[in-house]
Amino acid sequence: MAKDHDPHRLDVRRFAEEGAELASEDALRRYLRLTAEVQDGAADRPVTWQARGELLNPRHVQPQVWLHLDAAARLPLVCQRCLGPVDVPLSVRRSFRFVPDEATAAAEDDEAEEDLLALSRSFDLVELVEDELLMELPVAPMHDACPQPVKMSAEDEDFDAAGGKRENPFAVLGRLKAGK
Repeated sequence: MAKDHDPHRLDVRRFAEEGAELASEDALRRYLRLTAEVQDGAADRPVTWQARGELLNPRHVQPQVWLHLDAAARLPLVCQRCLGPVDVPLSVRRSFRFVPDEATAAAEDDEAEEDLLALSRSFDLVELVEDELLMELPVAPMHDACPQPVKMSAEDEDFDAAGGKRENPFAVLGRLKAGK
């Protein structure tokens, strides 16, 4: 990591003007929201990311400030079919264009194909990495083929015997009427 660019307080414009790059491999435990989604014992799993700044049209009155992000992790989640652990690879490759403020981002968001963020002198790049990886989590993680056969029905041998012959519910109600 470059010493003059702090990923927790990144001056995005300067980062882009310099065409700077940052990269890191952190333990999953540093990403508290991601850690909350995984099974116990995964805190040492690596989360890798790299970011590159780019300034397009630098001589223009309003040059475009871009941040290109690649991030990856392999997280142990719970398979929703067999309820066993399943390793899910996550991979993010996104580019973000920074605009002067939130109002500009909201105004241009419908027309822009790229992701827009408000320009900041103390942008938390590590939080962006975590946000993007969280959005990549599958809604229902599952094995392609579960390691153990999955029981797809529930049977109770005593169910039919317990039912027996039931009385008509309307006959029961009829007996409850007053005067009968």
